[in-house]
Amino acid sequence: MPESSDPKVFLFEETEWVDEHAEGRASPEMIEAGERLGARRKRMAQGEGGFYFQYTTMPPGFEVPLHSHDHDELFVVLSGGCRLWPDGPERSIELGPRDSATLAAGHAYRFVCGAEGMEFYVVRRGDASATMMA
Repeated sequence: MPESSDPKVFLFEETEWVDEHAEGRASPEMIEAGERLGARRKRMAQGEGGFYFQYTTMPPGFEVPLHSHDHDELFVVLSGGCRLWPDGPERSIELGPRDSATLAAGHAYRFVCGAEGMEFYVVRRGDASATMMA
């Protein structure tokens, strides 16, 4: 991993889309559903400067089931939006362009993309894995 003082530039158009099957971070069913509908992501910073940063695009109505990560995250909506359940099934909130949420490591949440789908960034301080809930 580069030293934190080493500058690094990430050019979006030169960054490859993630091969979700090779990474194996989500269930095969979720990966296949996402691919069919056009969900995909790019991993930008991967430890440089202490940051892990990804861009994701998801289609309208795409649902990410209840899950948690082992690192805190900052979730930033760029376009479109989603309904986020940050505190369990009792309370949800609509997120739209320029809205964001912080989610602590180990905190379970889920979301469903809105009618326009959603483009968003996720920023973490570590290479997070996900734990899917039943």
